[in-house]
Amino acid sequence: MFERNQKTIFVLDHTRYFSISSEQYISMDYLKGKPSPEMAAGGSSGVGVTQLSKSLWTCAVESSIEYCRIVWDLFPGKKHVRFIVSDTAAHIVNTWSSSTQNMSHVSNAMMMVSVPSRSIPQSSDYSVIHGLRAAIEALAEPTDEQVHAAQVGCTKIPNKGRVICITSARDNTSMKSLEDIFNTVLLQQNALVAPSGKKGLLIDHCHLVILNIVPLGVESLVTNRSLLDISPLLDVEIHTVNAPDISDKLLHLIMGHYDLASTTVTNIPMKEEQNANSSANYDVEILHARAAHTKVCGPDFTLPTSIKSGTSYETVTLKWCTPRGCGSADLQPCVGQYNVTPVDVTSRPSSCLINFLLNGRSVLLEVPRKTGTKTTSHMLSARGGEIFVHSLSIARSAMDEAPSISDGPGGRVSDYRIPEMGQLLKMSRMVPLKTKPKSKISQGEHLWRRMPRYFPRTTNVTILFNLQRQLTWLPHFLHLLVKEDMDKQEEVRCQQQIHELYKSASRGDMLPFSNTTNLRPKASKIKDQYRLFYRELEQLIQLNVQTSHHKNLLESLQSLRAAYGDVSSKSDASVAHLRSYTESPLSPERLDPNSGGSNSSSSLLKASKRRMSSSGQRSLLDMISHAERNQSSKRLDFSGRLCTPLGQTAKLYPDFGNKEKDVLTPGIIPSNLKDESIRS
Repeated sequence: MFERNQKTIFVLDHTRYFSISSEQYISMDYLKGKPSPEMAAGGSSGVGVTQLSKSLWTCAVESSIEYCRIVWDLFPGKKHVRFIVSDTAAHIVNTWSSSTQNMSHVSNAMMMVSVPSRSIPQSSDYSVIHGLRAAIEALAEPTDEQVHAAQVGCTKIPNKGRVICITSARDNTSMKSLEDIFNTVLLQQNALVAPSGKKGLLIDHCHLVILNIVPLGVESLVTNRSLLDISPLLDVEIHTVNAPDISDKLLHLIMGHYDLASTTVTNIPMKEEQNANSSANYDVEILHARAAHTKVCGPDFTLPTSIKSGTSYETVTLKWCTPRGCGSADLQPCVGQYNVTPVDVTSRPSSCLINFLLNGRSVLLEVPRKTGTKTTSHMLSARGGEIFVHSLSIARSAMDEAPSISDGPGGRVSDYRIPEMGQLLKMSRMVPLKTKPKSKISQGEHLWRRMPRYFPRTTNVTILFNLQRQLTWLPHFLHLLVKEDMDKQEEVRCQQQIHELYKSASRGDMLPFSNTTNLRPKASKIKDQYRLFYRELEQLIQLNVQTSHHKNLLESLQSLRAAYGDVSSKSDASVAHLRSYTESPLSPERLDPNSGGSNSSSSLLKASKRRMSSSGQRSLLDMISHAERNQSSKRLDFSGRLCTPLGQTAKLYPDFGNKEKDVLTPGIIPSNLKDESIRS
């Protein structure tokens, strides 16, 4: 309820500098009649009676009043804005009371303040610091809502706010001094309030926005700075703007301060003042809460956005539709309504649109499209003297029938296992516990995590669950598989059912599919039926292995699958898997393990020659292979590979233990063992 935008305080610098011209001149050539000689002379000189310009003070006051007009139009009685004028002292323009939170009070007070005089002597008494001190004291004052919260017994009342200071500084050093003074006064104010609490509320956080104004065409030594945390209680951001652009800058800031969005209503037909028989189309930009756009948009729908010339924010473009009355027959289902205010309240198109809506008419706004049917996304209407934008329900309305599960994003799927899903939800229903469970996960949560581990969503992806009605033993069998505490007797029952299933597969019996299902395979595919059945059953057991009995069932099923020809040997699979990761384009060809060493050497030589002829250079593999061939030529090959008949077993060490024969043949003794002392 008490957000940071609940309180906003404008501190306006009323020193001598703000009496100078903004250097943006307004032409007066639209005056009717011939200009007098004095006016003509002034026009020829460039700056005379035919042109005028606003002062820095006028630009600051007009833009800040426009800021609070938007706030009070969109949040009547909910958001508060105060004004403080600072020169030799701080002058309070209005308070947090609802009687002073209106445009007429602020406008009349600003008329009495008037533009600062140029004859004011330059003195240190004229400073914006007086206003910043008064702004901190004003933040500590409670609003009517905070007073009411204290009366109902709230012990801790949040108190945040924003201070927007419009001033002019020489350089970054002066701006840094201003920040330090503000932070010091903020800490002092909280120190005064903390002991007693009678002098106001503690300030939890403050957002200080400093707008450094300069005339048009003047360079400023103050650089812009984004939001920066000065202390846990204070955030500061600095913007340097030309005086004529301060209104656009505050319009951009207010959209972030209050989370607003812009909508441009295009193609509004209006009659021309000069020719009542003709009409032209105009555009009107309005502001409202950003939720008016976000509630309409969804994953499959976005609103068209664009950036207006001269601004830095996006606006959504919606097209004017045929006006309608506000009768009950014309009401549209909507998901939210929000207050609306025009950006340029003084323009003729905005005035015509406001008067049109206040006369009891409503306007539908549609998304502009080049092709296809139109989509009406919003509606403008007025009630009780206030204008609202209604976010219409583009998708299925709450008053429509519930959508079918087959109408989801995946297309029209008609074979969902809806009854089984309902049973799973009933079994997974949880109730709150009276006592906290001893373990980290309660028993209910543990079951909820285990039960849906394997649940096919559609009937065309499962064989196991489609046969529950035809095989009477299967439902109880599946129930035993997912049990967490299976015993030995239940394991024996499951083993019997698995072996009965294997016998049926050996006899060639078809699985009893119903006539209604589309999964009935052909008679020639009986082996595929059982192969898929085994595979799905194994997946179910693997996901529910809890005890040794589950592991025994899994091992039995895997052995039956191997006997049925569904699973290849693990060694071949592991070898193929390993080869896929170890082989490279430069690897030698795989050799037949039954071939001899000569074939091995010749194959390596052929592969090496092919690589030598293709590349013209020896690779690292070629050099290693060549060294291995030279080393293998120095030692005899294994006798069992050379002379052992096929089918007989060769003895690895035929002369092992025979002292009469020397095992080490002199021809293959390494060079480092030829010493007689080592051999003996």
